[in-house]
Amino acid sequence: MVESVPVRCPACGRDHTYSPPVYPCPCGAPTTPPVLRGAPVAPITHRTWNDDWVAARCPACGRLDQWPQPELCCPCGTVLRVPVRPVAPPDGDPASEDGPRPTGPSHIPLPRTAPAPRPVFRAAAIRGADDALETAARYLSWLGYRDVVRPSGPSSARIDLRAAGLVVQVDTVTRPTTLRDVECLWLHALSASAISVFFSLPGYAPDAAARADGLGMPLFVLDRAGTPRPVNSPADELLSTGA
Repeated sequence: MVESVPVRCPACGRDHTYSPPVYPCPCGAPTTPPVLRGAPVAPITHRTWNDDWVAARCPACGRLDQWPQPELCCPCGTVLRVPVRPVAPPDGDPASEDGPRPTGPSHIPLPRTAPAPRPVFRAAAIRGADDALETAARYLSWLGYRDVVRPSGPSSARIDLRAAGLVVQVDTVTRPTTLRDVECLWLHALSASAISVFFSLPGYAPDAAARADGLGMPLFVLDRAGTPRPVNSPADELLSTGA
C-alpha cells in the first residue's frame, strides 16, 4: 500500500495529503519513490533533468531504476517538489548506490496480469499550436488510448482531440487555463459519457486546478521541449495506470 504523507505548501500554508504515484517495474511489481515524511517541500521555479528524476528500488526484485520526481500542484498555483528518501543498498550489500547494481536472476518472468512496461515517451519541441496538439495526441496514444483524432468540424464546445470515451482540450493561449475552461470541458465530457483530460502550455489558474481536483480531471502541463507533465493527482494516476 502506498504511504500518504502530509505536505504543507510554503507559499500559501495550505495542508495536503500526498500519495506518490505507483509505477510498474519490468518484473511486474508496483514500485513507488519513497517519499520522506516530515521533510520540507520546495517550490519548483525551474527544471533540470537531474531534479526531475529520482531513484527507487523495486521491493520485489531489488531492481534500481529512475522514476519521475514526486510533485504536487497546490491550488494556489505553486508546484511543489516532494523529497524522497535516499535509496539504501540491498540488505547485506555493503556497496554504495554508486557501485555496481546487485545481480539477480538472468530472467524474471512477468505475471500474465501485469501490463507490458511502456517505452520512454519521445518528446519533440513545441513551436506552435499544431505541435502542441500533436504532442498531446502522441502522449495519449503512449498512455494506451487508441485512435486519438482531431474532430473533423467545429463544435460549440472546444474539443481538440477525441478517442473512444475521451475528450481532450489543449490550451496554447498565453494566459493560464481558467476555471470556466475546466468546467466547460467537464460538462461536455459528462454529456458525452466520456472522461476529460486537459493539456495546457501556460499552466492553470489556482481555482481551475482546484476545481479539476474536485472533478477528478487529469491536468497536464506542456513544456516547450515537448514533455507533458502531470500537475494533479488524477493525472499522476493516469500516468501510473495508463488508459
